[in-house]
Amino acid sequence: MSESGADDHRWQVVLNDEEQYSVWWAGRELPAGWRAEGTEGTKAECLSRIESVWTDMRPLSLRKRMAAQEA
Repeated sequence: MSESGADDHRWQVVLNDEEQYSVWWAGRELPAGWRAEGTEGTKAECLSRIESVWTDMRPLSLRKRMAAQEA
């Protein structure tokens, strides 16, 4: 962070196989099990993107299991 407290790093949106989202510094190697979603920008922009696309917080495996039980 800069002295003003502003975050001047570039960030990217990442997600895992359970379709759980997070932010990660752009240009850094991703942790195992995570992949880039395609959005890059300020941390605020990335968090806004996550808020707009991650509308169901349940892990993918749980959503699939629940759908199978309903069928």
